[in-house]
Amino acid sequence: MAKPLSADRLVKMLRDEGLKVHEYRNWRRHNRNSKGPWSPVHGVMIHHTVTKGTDNSVRICYEGYAGLPGPLCHGVIDKKGEVHLVGHGRANHAGLGDGDVLRAVIRETELPPDRKTDTDGNRHFYGFECVNLGDGKDPWPAAQLLAIEKASAAICRAHGWGQRSVIGHKEWQPGKVDPRGFTMGSIRERVRKRLGGSTPPKKPAPKYEPFPGAAFFRSGRNSPVITAMGKRLVAEGCGRYTVGPGPVWTGVDRESYAAWQRKLGFTGGDADGIPGKVSWDRLRVPKS
Repeated sequence: MAKPLSADRLVKMLRDEGLKVHEYRNWRRHNRNSKGPWSPVHGVMIHHTVTKGTDNSVRICYEGYAGLPGPLCHGVIDKKGEVHLVGHGRANHAGLGDGDVLRAVIRETELPPDRKTDTDGNRHFYGFECVNLGDGKDPWPAAQLLAIEKASAAICRAHGWGQRSVIGHKEWQPGKVDPRGFTMGSIRERVRKRLGGSTPPKKPAPKYEPFPGAAFFRSGRNSPVITAMGKRLVAEGCGRYTVGPGPVWTGVDRESYAAWQRKLGFTGGDADGIPGKVSWDRLRVPKS
């Protein structure tokens, strides 16, 4: 579990990486913590502002706008490659995104397609807005791209993360296109080189239990798969166990699984507590 950097340490890490850092207004105490936690942090997210001008962009990212209060990120990276810190704590930048993407960031494995909006990204990501119109025509100066590289690497270095902990908003939330004008793969490669240059060994992809069929889940069935399933239900906040979970399929397992089905949006007979393939695949029960 990664605890967010203090304001002092964040400034130090950015400056140690060679960045010019501006501290904007009351940024150290400017956050959205009243709306939810900012922890644990797992990565760095890059955006473009869809605005012109440094002063205007920094002000908007600090203040926000109607319907979306600031801060809208933690730092704004201008076209000169300078960083303007506008918030410390929870910020309105990531929104809801795909939990599978977050799990890949935590494991530092290849990102899956972003298909869902089931996870609070404002809780888990540092955010940098980069001044650019995002129209595919507004240029990205070399100094600005270098600053994106340095800011991302500084935070990764502080937490002991690799380059796969850096993602774009478009890789997190379906329908988003930012940042537009460069690839996140190119930024991750630059971060990799800045962090040391070697390519870390790929972590093996996790293996999950295949769906054993609905008939598998009958009263008295004894299997380590049921224990593993129960632990995943507890992790998803759906466990109804007072003792366990254990290897024997019981009514409590069925009640817990029904809570998982309802969490996925199933209703009526589709949330009867007997696993089906769709809900089972989404639960991702690790191989026992």
